[in-house]
Amino acid sequence: MSKHIARALTLCVLAAVPVLASAQDYPSKPITMVVPFPPGGSTDVIGRLFAAKLGARMGQTVVVENKPGANTSIGASAVARAAPDGYTFMITGAPTFTLNPLLYSNLNYDPIKSYEYVAIAGSTPFVILTNPQTGIGTVGDVVSKSDAQPLSFGSFGNGSTPHIAGESLAQRTGAKLLHVPYRGSAPAMTDLIGNQIPLSIDTLVAGLPQIKAGKVRAVALTGRARSSLVPDVPTVAEGGVAGYDFETWFGVVMPQGTPALIVARLSKEIEAVMAEPDTRAKLQELGFDATYSDPAAFRRKVETELERNVAIIKAAGIKPD
Repeated sequence: MSKHIARALTLCVLAAVPVLASAQDYPSKPITMVVPFPPGGSTDVIGRLFAAKLGARMGQTVVVENKPGANTSIGASAVARAAPDGYTFMITGAPTFTLNPLLYSNLNYDPIKSYEYVAIAGSTPFVILTNPQTGIGTVGDVVSKSDAQPLSFGSFGNGSTPHIAGESLAQRTGAKLLHVPYRGSAPAMTDLIGNQIPLSIDTLVAGLPQIKAGKVRAVALTGRARSSLVPDVPTVAEGGVAGYDFETWFGVVMPQGTPALIVARLSKEIEAVMAEPDTRAKLQELGFDATYSDPAAFRRKVETELERNVAIIKAAGIKPD
């Protein structure tokens, strides 16, 4: 081995020592969890649950910092710019990674390049809902009834995942569906209950109380599997649309360049928290499944959904408001 090669190897080893030492000592001070939503929403509730659990396990306080605005891009951009030292991470929903980059050209973050992927920490399917007076009971009914007259479907916003899910259903089945965007779940649910619109696609969390009250009917779940919360409701895939899979999930990321040992430590701690019975019970109470994915699976999911969504958006001509 030449002196030059030996010296280069020595320098590489020495350069790695501070990173290794900091990872082994991690965490040595409070950690900030950024939630890019206002206090009180589902992401905030889940974030605070994990903050308390992770703090107890890791021996340091995890401080929740709400940074809402611009469809989560304010918080997402702040985390992308944060020091990659393990003391800042973010929990946010799928659209931050798989829809915003396709709809908005001025984002200050890149879903693939700006972050180290830590874990998926919980998920829930969407549900296709109808007013009981429509007589719609299955995905096949949606297709057949729309042949005679296009059916309107509400969602909680233009370019939202339910909007994309509805457009995908139309593209894959030939159903004639017209999207009606609302500013949130509540007004869409009000119009569905009042039979002002025949269909809506919403989170199971939002739809469950009205399903149980008999005010709306669940036609099908949009995820890969049935839910224990509504075990009798089939999936869209069971209704004949093979491979159909739309759900909302919560991803945890750190700034790009965060040491791999720290990323792995946080991912394992999240996995352990999600295995605790009281955590699983709380997530189910909120309408979520305790779904965990490791960093590699999380990254693959983002890449797959980006590819899928860009095709749907292009075919439907969806533009941001």
